[in-house]
Amino acid sequence: MSHQEAVVQIDWGAFDPWKIMPVRHRLMQHPLLQMDALVELGRRLDARGSVRTHSDDAVAGTPFNTAPRMHPNRAGAAATLAGIAEAKAWMSLLNVQADPLYRTLVDEVLDGVAPGVARRDPGMGYRGGWIFVTSPRAVTPFHFDKEHNFILQVHGRKTLYVWDPRDTAAASERARDLFHATHSRDRLQWDESLRARAHVFHLEPGDGAYMPSTSPHMVENGDGPSVTVSCTYYTDATRRDALLHRTHERLRTWGMEPPPVGHSRWLDAGLLAAFRAAALLRRCRARIAGVPLPQLDREPYALARSS
Repeated sequence: MSHQEAVVQIDWGAFDPWKIMPVRHRLMQHPLLQMDALVELGRRLDARGSVRTHSDDAVAGTPFNTAPRMHPNRAGAAATLAGIAEAKAWMSLLNVQADPLYRTLVDEVLDGVAPGVARRDPGMGYRGGWIFVTSPRAVTPFHFDKEHNFILQVHGRKTLYVWDPRDTAAASERARDLFHATHSRDRLQWDESLRARAHVFHLEPGDGAYMPSTSPHMVENGDGPSVTVSCTYYTDATRRDALLHRTHERLRTWGMEPPPVGHSRWLDAGLLAAFRAAALLRRCRARIAGVPLPQLDREPYALARSS
């Protein structure tokens, strides 16, 4: 697929895999992103527990991991989606690449950007897709994620606030270490003063943004319902970054205070070598015992084994 045919249009001359930037896309009329199709997808995903939802009582500072328990939306996915304008709810259809039909959508987006990404950031894999369907004025609480992310506004309007992945005022080094080690976001804290540091995108249909791994972000929906797609992936660089953060968190448990990831090339190289040697030893022992250990982050698709 050529860049002219790609779903996502991006300034490849300015592309840096660790910098936030705007993009454009042409998904607005895609048949899989119209509400009748999304209701059916929601029904399928709800049956397998792949829906995350909370009410519109959540705010920017609501802890992201616990928002569904703190502010439950008790309606099912199909009912919420069919009545999203009045549902007073935020809903995420999770890992849509595990649905055979929607895997084609994820590939349609990521196949188009893959050649450009590979030139600066090789090793694309663990592809994922997430569809956010949101009632008027609902908020996505402040959080970050592990993957690189193309976030694409399909219907409605919203405001995206996103912070640089190395902005330690928005997310400390310790917060990133813990997140990569345990998936906990407990060290990530919202403060209203952070708005002044954010990249702000007023997204309308056809707009989007590229967000690198662990870029903190928060979203405020507009006055109407909204549909947004995120297509995500890991690369060799994100895998390396995650390993280093996990190693640093382990060092902290031993009473050590390592410098930030990327601060010392030699320390990073030494820690990676030690981590990979230990992992290789574990795999050899597991293989001898007849218990293979999967390398999940190197699978072509996220949750590929359950699809």
